[in-house]
Amino acid sequence: MHILLIEDDQALAENLARALRGRGYVVNQVSRGQHGLNALKTDAPDIIILDLGLPDMDGLAVLKKVREHNREMPVLLLTARDSMDDKVAGLDTGADDYLAKPFDMPELLARLRVLERRLSTTKSSEIQIGDVALDTAQVRVTRDNQPVELSRREYMLLKVLMENAGRVMTRASLESRLYSWGEEVASNTVEVHVHHLRKKLGNSFIQTVRGVGYKIPENPGVH
Repeated sequence: MHILLIEDDQALAENLARALRGRGYVVNQVSRGQHGLNALKTDAPDIIILDLGLPDMDGLAVLKKVREHNREMPVLLLTARDSMDDKVAGLDTGADDYLAKPFDMPELLARLRVLERRLSTTKSSEIQIGDVALDTAQVRVTRDNQPVELSRREYMLLKVLMENAGRVMTRASLESRLYSWGEEVASNTVEVHVHHLRKKLGNSFIQTVRGVGYKIPENPGVH
């Protein structure tokens, strides 16, 4: 899951990005509203976390611009403004959720999981396909109820494929969900992660669609 974090408090932004990456998210961060709007044009995220108190433009103005072009993208507002009027203004402008500073990471993560479920076909924190289960709340994968040890990137890749079961995901789209801006990506990175996942989950769990990408079938065993 690709998150665009628009937050000018550098310490907070870095702490948030580090924590979110540790939970399997790809995070790209900017400190200006206009930079965030520019990023949306070239590398659209799955979810936006938006601070209202930005130095170059008000966060609500950024949100209005986002909604002019994309009415569906989930947006979570962060703000030190704690008045009811500010909360109502944010929600009325098109925010999906609102979190007042200071906040606890478990609450932020829980709210992100709610937004994620809006984007996927699953309505709970656990995705089950065949004998493989992935729990986004616990960041845990099991096969036949036995834990499967995955690297962070392997978990992220598996999560994307399971959330999009039945859909073919191109290598480029998978890379964008595995790596943040500026990270070096080898040409065969996705293939290597798929190879490792197949060794742990079975060769047929992830299918190759030649010349396009990869998919996990909604009904295992159906090709």
